[in-house]
Amino acid sequence: MSQPKVLEKRLYTAVATATSGRDGRVKSDDGILDLQVVPPKALGGSGAAGTNPEQLFAAGYAACFGSALGHVARAQKLKTGPVHITAHVSIGQVGQGFGLAVELVASLPELPREQAEALVQAAHQVCPYSNATRGNIVVDLRVA
Repeated sequence: MSQPKVLEKRLYTAVATATSGRDGRVKSDDGILDLQVVPPKALGGSGAAGTNPEQLFAAGYAACFGSALGHVARAQKLKTGPVHITAHVSIGQVGQGFGLAVELVASLPELPREQAEALVQAAHQVCPYSNATRGNIVVDLRVA
């Protein structure tokens, strides 16, 4: 098993606090993020208004992956046009515990499919979320 990669230089640190777990509140230290957290009906929740950890992870991964894709496209001098990344984050049982699975769907309608697929694969190599999850959970990549 390989050792985790240590950051050579910290560029930014996000800080958020969760109160009462999946049925409470999440708030960033600067107050910009301040959300009610509730379990979805599929996990026994009431269906009350609020978000959940899987939605927050999906939003973060989609945004980060989109930026990684833009970074790779600029490095390759490619003009992508509008890019949309949709992250599907599933939670389920793994043995006695729980785990996640992710499907990332990239929409790059202005690029030929083969070029879009290569760009998505290259972005997966540099995206911090992809690097954090690699070898830990299944992440499927797809071009819409």
